[in-house]
Amino acid sequence: MGEGSGEGNSDYTGLVVDLRRQMWTAGVEEELRRLIWQLAVTGKYISAKIHESNRKLAGFKNLYGEEQLSLDRSADEIIKNQLQFSGFVREYASEEQDAVVLLGKGREKYFVTADPLDGSSLVDTNLAIGTIIGIHKKSIFARGRDSMVAALYITYGPLITMVYSAGHGTHEFVLNREGEYVLSEENLMMDQRGSIYSPGGLRKDYTENHLKYLEYLEAEGHKLRYSGGFVPDINQILIKRGGVFTYPALKKSPHGKLRLLFELQPMAFIIEQAGGVATDGKEAILSLQVENLDQRCPIYIGSRFEVDKAKEFLAAES
Repeated sequence: MGEGSGEGNSDYTGLVVDLRRQMWTAGVEEELRRLIWQLAVTGKYISAKIHESNRKLAGFKNLYGEEQLSLDRSADEIIKNQLQFSGFVREYASEEQDAVVLLGKGREKYFVTADPLDGSSLVDTNLAIGTIIGIHKKSIFARGRDSMVAALYITYGPLITMVYSAGHGTHEFVLNREGEYVLSEENLMMDQRGSIYSPGGLRKDYTENHLKYLEYLEAEGHKLRYSGGFVPDINQILIKRGGVFTYPALKKSPHGKLRLLFELQPMAFIIEQAGGVATDGKEAILSLQVENLDQRCPIYIGSRFEVDKAKEFLAAES
């Protein structure tokens, strides 16, 4: 289905609405629409690669010293190659690259960041994994609030779904049998308070006040839901309309584990557009200045009540 006609949020009753039509009616500018579409199509290629994966390790370490599946490198190459001749992307930065990669001629409008395959260590257990993308209009070494224009993630699970935001709400699409991303739900909105929590890290490494925060959630009846993958856990909180994901500052890792540029900024953009909140426990994730590619920080992301409550507990730390 091609781009349709109409203005604003059209009445889609009775229609199968594809990604291009929805972006057009939502007022996303043309070049950004085409870039998001291209990235969504890239997810199809990554999904196919996952299905044919033989689960063997590549036999080397990535630049962060972690075991890297050959699938990670394949996903990174797929994204980079798809963007290289798009005509829209000037630079590409990825968790799998040790430096920013120049793709364009220096006049292109967009800068793209990627965690090509979040949760790849879960492949051998057949759990959901995903791809995280950030799209910037200025240098990526900036505050997300100043540079980001769009973000998306793709979940490879029982269904392949894509959630994106271009600053006009947060929207979910499902890849159907014909290979089209069709609208599942437009303008997803989270409740102010949820009922699930996803805590990363080991309990013995938690700070005292973070542990008190988790104990508070447990006492309030929050259910533990943690897969070990950032994409499926964030997706669960969003689709279930509330809750909190956290990977905190640890006693021996005060900056946490997750990377600001590749993981936290895009998810913060998407969750904020759905009425949620994302902070490092003090400041909004999108207000943090990016200094380097490997920059990490703690994260509390989800419904406003749970995130605000985390800030209350952490404020009591000396």
